[in-house]
Amino acid sequence: MARTVLAPHPHLATAAARVRLLLTDVDGVWTDGRLLYVPGLDDQIVETKAVSALDGQGFRWWHAAGHVSGIISGREAPGIDYRARMLGVTYIYQNHLEKMAPYEEICAAVGVSDEEVAYVGDDLPDIPLLRRAGVSAAVANARQEVKAAADYVTEARGGDGAVREVIELILRARGEWQAVLDRYSAT
Repeated sequence: MARTVLAPHPHLATAAARVRLLLTDVDGVWTDGRLLYVPGLDDQIVETKAVSALDGQGFRWWHAAGHVSGIISGREAPGIDYRARMLGVTYIYQNHLEKMAPYEEICAAVGVSDEEVAYVGDDLPDIPLLRRAGVSAAVANARQEVKAAADYVTEARGGDGAVREVIELILRARGEWQAVLDRYSAT
């Protein structure tokens, strides 16, 4: 049974300290899961999504600490590709409803074992990856089955800082959070 930050799994801090690769789903994790369709050029309909600046800052801290990240999404969205590249996400796999093959490709490319991976998801296609990753997190608005498969359930909802919450948890466990705080402390 997954637990929130108030009562995490006993192994969570130890497991999080080993994480070197952060992988996430996108819809429902980076976003609140809603898809907006608006008129574009030449009467084309454009799909848009809103993402959280909180998560973006978390990714910047993650990469500044020397870690690697990737996304594995069942949908394809040019805006997400743009945002991921802007944040320094190295591995971008979109339009993959079956996520295990991209997961294995990324792990092989980075040279990490499952124990060195954290995965954040919200829906049923994420469950196999949650079960493989050394640290698994479900966002607060995830399906109940997904929460049950996760080591940790965020307090924040997808699209509202949930990824940052997981990043902070891992950086704290790795002893790297103080370096983040030091960047913002008065001298």
